[in-house]
Amino acid sequence: MHLLVVEDDARLSRLLKRLLGQDRHVVETAMTAEEGLEIATSGLELDAVILDVGLPDRSGFEVARTLRKQGSAVPILMLTARDSVNDRVEGLDAGADDYLVKPFAYEELLARLRALGRRPPARKSTALKAGPIELDETTRRVTVLGKPVELSQREFSILECLLRRPGQVLSRDQLLDYAWPYGVALTPNTVEAYIHLLREKLGAEAAAHVETVRGVGYRLREA
Repeated sequence: MHLLVVEDDARLSRLLKRLLGQDRHVVETAMTAEEGLEIATSGLELDAVILDVGLPDRSGFEVARTLRKQGSAVPILMLTARDSVNDRVEGLDAGADDYLVKPFAYEELLARLRALGRRPPARKSTALKAGPIELDETTRRVTVLGKPVELSQREFSILECLLRRPGQVLSRDQLLDYAWPYGVALTPNTVEAYIHLLREKLGAEAAAHVETVRGVGYRLREA
């Protein structure tokens, strides 16, 4: 994998570069948010960004949000010393794909990178459509009848998962596995709550395409 490590702790940055290099990963490093953004948007084909929250110039949350606003779909694994639920939620909603709390075992870091690597690659055609709904994976924009709809990171991921499999019934567990990082303790009721929010934001006409299959899960009707 070609990785970018954005970490201001010089000792940890050097250690990660050495260990990941020994495991045959190509590693770029940055110690500030601005340097990390410059590398991430330079045109390099990165497979993942390992991003520390506590950077000296801007927070990792801001870096993740900036990358997503610029249309980057590179997987982001966020590192932080903060272990509160609010901090984890903020990181995920900012655009992170997974979250690892310091101190961590190197083996767990590798496992999470492997999990990110197993996610389906972005399509050459970035537009996913069903009825009046259109989602652009590159710009991470959602429109209904041409009008933009603002979605949170989790709402976007659930809709993306449904749009990738139009007409197919997806279980709550399948949506949880796609839209939330490995190891986060959630219940199927979480999916129900996010589906409700998603329908509200899409509006009545588009929401009708997100069908509940009672006792099984959800399906996106194509037309």
